[in-house]
Amino acid sequence: MLMSVDTDLMRALGDPLRLRIVTLLAHETLCTTHLVAETGARQTNLSNHLRVLREAGVVETEPCGRFTYYRLRPEVLTGLSEGFAQLAGLARRTRADDRKRACP
Repeated sequence: MLMSVDTDLMRALGDPLRLRIVTLLAHETLCTTHLVAETGARQTNLSNHLRVLREAGVVETEPCGRFTYYRLRPEVLTGLSEGFAQLAGLARRTRADDRKRACP
């Protein structure tokens, strides 16, 4: 159920810049330099956002010489989407059954 979803993951994806980074990484593995160019964010700001995504388990890193490449971990997003799908299914059943708690 969604209640067991890691709140760090929800917070990590709730920021517009981090969501933009995740969207970019869904298309291809990118290094920090690419992400700076694509987002227009400062490198230090971007690095902080990437750290949050890494700590939440959304991205993984691959060192390549002087650069670090970032890759999206789709299984993390799949887990989140499954939690939302379960919640949506419960809401559909609640609506179909017209379940409501009586007021005291």
